[in-house]
Amino acid sequence: MVNDMVKSNPKTIDDYMNDETRITPAERERINFEVALIGKMIEAREEKGLSQRELAEISGIKQPAIARLESLKATPQIDTLFKVLYPLGYTIEIVPVKNRHAEVTNT
Repeated sequence: MVNDMVKSNPKTIDDYMNDETRITPAERERINFEVALIGKMIEAREEKGLSQRELAEISGIKQPAIARLESLKATPQIDTLFKVLYPLGYTIEIVPVKNRHAEVTNT
């Protein structure tokens, strides 16, 4: 019974993410992708020395929307991603899962 209580109340985000009764592998992949994508977007913005407000001006996306994206409070739409990533010098690419796993294990 204690084991059931531990499983029902994960103590860390890793416990939650690795509990297949709570999250499917596809959901886990989506969450990991979104976190990595937004992390890269923030990194690119900061490397260019841009504030959220400046990025908003050059991308045409309002600053509060950029803040919501960066805090992971909103899931970006594809058109929003392109508008924000393009001035940062990035785009989005689709890569076969098989190749992606090979890259991850080779690095």
